[in-house]
This record gives sequence, structure tokens and C-alpha cells, in this order.
Amino acid sequence: MSLVARHLEEAGLPTVVMGSARDIVEECGVARFVFTDFPLGNPTGKPDDVAMQTSITGMALDLLERAWEPRTTVQTPFVWNSENNDEWRQHFMKVDDSNRGALAAAGDQRRAAQADAKAEGRGRG
Repeated sequence: MSLVARHLEEAGLPTVVMGSARDIVEECGVARFVFTDFPLGNPTGKPDDVAMQTSITGMALDLLERAWEPRTTVQTPFVWNSENNDEWRQHFMKVDDSNRGALAAAGDQRRAAQADAKAEGRGRG
């Protein structure tokens, strides 16, 4: 996405990248970046938190309008878990003996559902 944003910027189309992988996006050198320090896949806020998502999207639009220099990064003020914001980092995408069986079973179920959908001629849904 970051490289696409750079290409669009070079073509004269202003962009804002919203993400939660600061090091990767900043290394690519995007013009405007709204960083949310959340688990990957949640750059616009917590699932089902419409107020937070609206606020972060508003921050992106404000940055598009008011960026003060090239390669501007703005960090949102939100925390993933208000009790201990860093606790999620210890468990995010963790695979060990305590969850290996459950993760394998979930993967098997997902693959079976995909095979059923394919056999019935349904696409992703």
C-alpha cells in the first residue's frame, strides 16, 4: 500500500496511509501517515467502535488537508487496552503449546469451509 501511495503522489494525487506498522510504512517514505498503535489489521480502530473509527478517519482527512511537511506521521491517541496497553503485544499472533491445538483446529475448519464453498461454486464471502 505504501508503494502505491508513493506512486500516486508522484502522479499528483495526494494520499494518506492509515496503518499500524509504523516502521514499514515510514521506511517506504509515504507523504502522510496516520499511525495507530494497535494489532495489525486494525489501523482505523477497534472492531465495532464506530466513534473511534470515525475519529481516526477524521484525523486522516485533517492530515490530508493540513500536512505541514513531507513524510508527516501523526499518531492517534488511542490505546488498545486501557488497563495495560502493552499486554496485547505479548500475545499477538503467539503460537505455543497452550494454543497450538485450538489454532490448528480453527485452520482445519476454515479450510473445510473454503473447500465446501468452492465445491458449491460460491466465492469468498
